[in-house]
Formats: sequence, structure tokens, C-alpha cells
Amino acid sequence: MFHDRAHIQVEAGRGGHGGLSFRREKYVPRGGPDGGDGGRGGDVVMLADSALRDLSAFRRVKVLRAGKGGNGLGSRKHGADGETVEMRVPVGTQILDPEGGLVADLTAADTRFIAARGGRGGRGNARFATSTRQTPRFAETGLPGDELEIDLRLKLVVDAALAGLPNAGKSSLLRRVSNAKPKVADYPFTTLEPVLGIVDGSDERQLTIADVPGLIEGAADGAGLGHEFLAHLERARLLIHVLDASEGDLEERFRTVDRELSAYGAGLDERPQLVVLNKIDLLESIPTFELRDERIARVVATSCAPG
Repeated sequence: MFHDRAHIQVEAGRGGHGGLSFRREKYVPRGGPDGGDGGRGGDVVMLADSALRDLSAFRRVKVLRAGKGGNGLGSRKHGADGETVEMRVPVGTQILDPEGGLVADLTAADTRFIAARGGRGGRGNARFATSTRQTPRFAETGLPGDELEIDLRLKLVVDAALAGLPNAGKSSLLRRVSNAKPKVADYPFTTLEPVLGIVDGSDERQLTIADVPGLIEGAADGAGLGHEFLAHLERARLLIHVLDASEGDLEERFRTVDRELSAYGAGLDERPQLVVLNKIDLLESIPTFELRDERIARVVATSCAPG
């Protein structure tokens, strides 16, 4: 199952306490304070990993907890810093606060974000020695690290995304042009979750194509399955608009999906489109697509049927 949402609690490490110590050596009866500083608490870090496809790793992870800083010791020895916890997430992951505000958007591979920062270590008593206070008998305690709940939302970063009504043949097209093997059947909503496919481009660069559940009228307002996955179209550079040519009235079917893209917003109604007239094997002649729109880069008639 494809997971594009997760809710977790992140707890950074507490800083170590400052050392309360005095130098004790033979022939040095009043060596003075020598307590070292406490170590810094560990951070909780999110790292964007291009090898990951969804947030399924967080199905069983509910809390990310970093290590505590070590306490300061005598002889001015500082405590060790707490262990940092690094969690890898897919490229395109957004981090939101409990109120739904966007905190970070990891749109590039290897981007790092500190979700919770570790607490500062306390200063040892050696730090508080002055000419008038030569034997301070106190030290600072370490500060607590950040603790908060965050939501993770994934918006796929792809080169192209397939859009269209249910049963238009989007999954069949993806199987034909990429290495993906989505489920294909002759009924609506065969695709229930996004599927990614890789295509080898002419310039030796690999292109990523996403297939999402079919849209129906009212999808932008929550109808059908597609409304949950419209967010995965936002970052596609090109929309591949697949139409079932065998059902006729191509222009009106195009407008139905286009209205949902416009209602959803996020610039989807301005995105360049490649229109694919699918299932022409069911027709005696190749249909024409009369709609003129500056967003349409090209119209292609094809059949993705096996054989």
C-alpha cells in the first residue's frame, strides 16, 4: 500500500549537566574548580532520499528520540554530544506543525532539515570562577531539547503525471512506456493508489511518470478517489491527459477533468499537457481532437492494448 501521510512525535536530546568538581592533587590543596561543560543533546534530522517512494517506513515508527548529552566531568572534561537521529524520507516530503503550517519542504535529494534541535549542555563550575568567587559550588543543568508532534505529507516530484477519467487506460499506458506493472482491468478505479514508472529518455536521463486514481466530476471537492491524490500532480512538469477515444465527445471529457484541475488550484490548470487518445483499436478510424488550447503541446492517438 502507498503511504503519503504520517504523524510522528520527535524528541531531541537533553543537554548534559555541567560538572561540579574541584581539582584535587597532592601538594595542590586548593586547586580550584575544574568541572567541564555538559554535551549538547542530539538532533532529530529528516533527510530527503531519492531512493524512497513513500512514507511506509513510518507505519510502525511513532516516536523519534535523539540521545542525551553527556555530563561534564572533572579535569575540565566536557561531556559527549548526544547521538543524532536521522530519518530518511522521500523527496517531496513536506513537514507540517500541529496547526497544519508548513515548516519545511524537502524537494531536492539529500536535503537535510532539523525537525527537533537538541538542548544546550550546562556549563561546568570552572566557567563561573572569578577573582572574587574562586570556588563556585554550582554548575548549570542541561537544557531540554525540542519536543513536538509533526505531520509528514508527500507530494511526488515527477517529470510527468497521468490524468484522466476512470478506465481511460492510464495504467495500461504506464505499463507500455515504463518499467511499472500497475494493475490493469476493465472496470473503473482499478488504480487505488499512485504508481511510479521509470522511462529511459533520449538524452540518457531517466524520467519518472506517476499514475494516480482516475478523477470524476467533483473530485476537487472530495468526490471519488482522485481528490486524495491530486496533490501528487502539483509538481509534475507535464500532465499526460489520457482520453478514452472509444467513448466519443472527447472535448467534453477533456473539459470535465480540466475543470477539476482548475478547481483544485496549485497551478494545475496552467500546466502543459500532452493529450493521448487511447483505445483507437476499438474504432474504425482515428478520431480528431478539435479543441485548441495553448497548454496542449501535442495530441497523440494510440492503443495500449496488449498484442
